Amino acid sequence: MALAMSASYCSAATPVHLDAKGDKWAKATLRKLSLEEKIGQLIMPWSKVEFMNDQGAQMQRLREEMRKYHVGGFGVTVFTDGGALLKSEPLEAAALTNALQRESKYPLIFGADFERGLSMRLNGATAFPTAMAFGATGDKELAKGFGKITADEARAIGVQWNWFPVADVNSNPANPIINTRSFGENPALVGEMDAAYIEGARGEGMLTTVKHFPGHGDTDTDTHLTLARSNASLDRLNRLELAPFRAAIAAGVDSVMLAHITVPALEPDPNLPASVSHKIVTGLLKEQLGFHGIVVTDALDMGALTRVFPGDPHQVSAEAAVAAIEAGDDMAIIPADLDGAYNGLLAAVREGKISEARINESVLKVLRMKASVGLNRNRFVDLAKVTEEVARPENLEFAQQVANRAVTLVEDANNLVPLHANAASKETGGVLAVIFTDDSRTSEGARTFAAELRKRVSTATVRYVDNSNGAYVAEDILRAVEGASTVIAVAEAFPSARRVTSGQAAGSAGLDQGAAGLLASIVRTAAGKTIVAALGSPYIATGIPGIQTYLCTFSNTAVSARGLVSGLFGETAIEGHSPVTIPGVAKRGDGVMRAVVK
Repeated sequence: MALAMSASYCSAATPVHLDAKGDKWAKATLRKLSLEEKIGQLIMPWSKVEFMNDQGAQMQRLREEMRKYHVGGFGVTVFTDGGALLKSEPLEAAALTNALQRESKYPLIFGADFERGLSMRLNGATAFPTAMAFGATGDKELAKGFGKITADEARAIGVQWNWFPVADVNSNPANPIINTRSFGENPALVGEMDAAYIEGARGEGMLTTVKHFPGHGDTDTDTHLTLARSNASLDRLNRLELAPFRAAIAAGVDSVMLAHITVPALEPDPNLPASVSHKIVTGLLKEQLGFHGIVVTDALDMGALTRVFPGDPHQVSAEAAVAAIEAGDDMAIIPADLDGAYNGLLAAVREGKISEARINESVLKVLRMKASVGLNRNRFVDLAKVTEEVARPENLEFAQQVANRAVTLVEDANNLVPLHANAASKETGGVLAVIFTDDSRTSEGARTFAAELRKRVSTATVRYVDNSNGAYVAEDILRAVEGASTVIAVAEAFPSARRVTSGQAAGSAGLDQGAAGLLASIVRTAAGKTIVAALGSPYIATGIPGIQTYLCTFSNTAVSARGLVSGLFGETAIEGHSPVTIPGVAKRGDGVMRAVVK
């Protein structure tokens, strides 16, 4: 059953649309631009959200980038500490986009990776589960609502362009970087979800992007670290990988992002990833599939490109940006070295390697994109509206209900689900929860699960296993498992850029070897009383034989953790179906239903 948007949901957003005035503005603006300004329109560096004094070093650097390189827009993100995102605040983001718009000669466009909504990078915003959780619900109306809410919140802070939805079909369980970011392994479902999200988002004035063309789902390498390869045949690409992209193009998607992967069936040169291949960008995407919107590279600072363009960051950025525009891309985003990308393109035009007519073609598309979201009329946001639009109570409830509906009981041989809090608290030994996570200090999902469990069973024992303590706590945990009457093993594993576990240089979305070994020991010791719950990647059960009760949330966010606990205790129905095959465990579509406990 579709989950209807609240009757109180409202927005004054204008749908994405290029009208005659906007087109006239774009053409007139193109005529005004110098060659240097045109080059700048095709490059987007990062702008990182934090409090900035107007005369501080960070704001001065951004001003200098606009003055010197004439950038046409910025990607909005936050600073990181290791692999952890240091989230900022919606009001800070809105203040930053306004400040940069004031400093810019021409309207800026702001893009972002808001794959789970603004909450990926900003505190307090509506927090959605990952795409695969939506796939588990099978309900495209939820994806449409997801697009609507994300669009309203993004436009409120001055971001007009989301680099989402993901159109990759996650057909490879070993994929370390797509995984739960995909809606699933069925190309028809992925295409339907993409189209629904695009409809919802564009209706509320947000530009959308499908990625990572021509399909990153059947790879086993993280392109943030190294170059990936898809060995799919041409027939297979047409049947599977390309199908969601066709659906997205038919739905009116505004842009397509190219992957840094090699695809021998489409481009035989091993030194030409899709992002810089004329055969793929122009021949396949533009000419064969008929896409006429903005074509954008994946981030140019990713490790995959350093395998193709050797040298220092300046040289790599210059060569990669030139190769991208030559291939047919319209924008080269997030270069490792902005000066390299800018001057590389400028030199290529001055030396006749790239014609100015070719540059004009892409610049006009960028300007039309800006006009389609009204930046020619108004480039600023009202800070007072941020607290009205971001994290509306009905939006928070919508996201939680999506997470609840995604919970999937893959197997329950001993009918352990639902748990009964009163009985569990009285049994000798009680409930033991063992939570496997990369870092127990920073994991919002793991901490939320523990807090929600203790609300129901105050006597529950919770033990964390992370990459810093796994070797030291295994013996104690196995003793506790033997004495417990119910064991809940929560395995938090998820795709994350440049995430490496157990020395896997190609990336990983699985458990560290030590954690996986301990989980296997728990199952060997007490499978009959153990519930294994995958808080994130559903594939962790493949390497753990003997699991008898297995739940999946397909997401490691706080809403998913709350949905898992409420499902475990029968407070919400369990009705999800796995959108992927879990080798040796479940087929796509499997799911055991559980009703609410009265």
